[in-house]
Amino acid sequence: MPTTDTGDLPNVAEVLGPLLQRTPSEQQPLLIAIAERRAAERYRRWAQEVATEPRMSHLRACADREEEIAGRVEALYPDAEAIQHAILAKNPDLEEINRTLFAGRSLAQQFTIQAQGERLGAATWRAFAQQEQSAARGAVFLACAELEEQSAIVLEDILAATGN
Repeated sequence: MPTTDTGDLPNVAEVLGPLLQRTPSEQQPLLIAIAERRAAERYRRWAQEVATEPRMSHLRACADREEEIAGRVEALYPDAEAIQHAILAKNPDLEEINRTLFAGRSLAQQFTIQAQGERLGAATWRAFAQQEQSAARGAVFLACAELEEQSAIVLEDILAATGN
């Protein structure tokens, strides 16, 4: 993998911030759950692109964590699927933003962007936990933050091992 120049990479917070801001605060965790499922798909593609174990299995484990985060959050909302459909309808640019964030970039650059997103996700889940009135829901958000950090560590370790 070529050395990554993070100076030309998008800032995940700046890219996704407007989407979050135009989503009602009580629905923001479900918007992020949508993004988690997209990230799981990305991790599975990456696992097919790297030809070595244990990287393949580490990336698949990241995908599983993303799905787990989404599932835990969606379980907090009895009407999660309907709300997520409404979120997608109100944000038709979500798919394009998700695609263009990574398009045309080396695998190392994609890993760098995703690691930044994982760290941002962990901070966001912790912020949701702090604002949450229900201790049980807050605990779910904190668990999601831990899962995000585990995936960030995997990506950062892969980048460090390849000299990026």
